[in-house]
Amino acid sequence: MVARDLIGRLLRLRRPDGDLAATIIETEAYLGADDPASHSHRGPTPRAAIMFGPPGVAYVYLIYGMHHCLNAVTEPAGTGAAVLIRALDPEVPPGVTAVAARARELRGPGLVCRAFGIDLGMNGWDLTTSNLRVLAGEPVADQEVETGPRVGITRAADLPLRFRRRPRAAGVARSPRS
Repeated sequence: MVARDLIGRLLRLRRPDGDLAATIIETEAYLGADDPASHSHRGPTPRAAIMFGPPGVAYVYLIYGMHHCLNAVTEPAGTGAAVLIRALDPEVPPGVTAVAARARELRGPGLVCRAFGIDLGMNGWDLTTSNLRVLAGEPVADQEVETGPRVGITRAADLPLRFRRRPRAAGVARSPRS
């Protein structure tokens, strides 16, 4: 499942004032027309039309009139599935510029977008070729990933479609790359 596979990957934004990057540590899957919690549930409405496009593009929307949320469209055109990027870890592998002091707390999709400056103007950006990209990062072993119900929704909230890297104990260093 793409939502699980995104755990450990890097989100990078190229900006005139310097690149920002952070590791994806929490995601939620939204499965398309058959998922009553998905924006695509009612078909390709003006808001959700981008979800029905090709995979690998950003679906950015505004909630509560003030918070942007970033999703990656994940399935073939016409499906309407996407993965919400819920949280990032500002610590990144050696050799990658981190978000640094701009954002100490990147837990919550609104905080992720605020830290990166992601807004509606990025809706539809290709996450493989644009200035906003998802990159390889470090693999995360299955035993380091928790699966649970989605949060912040009322419909189909009990489905185990939320993936989160388990918190590391204080002082525990990253394992070296092999």
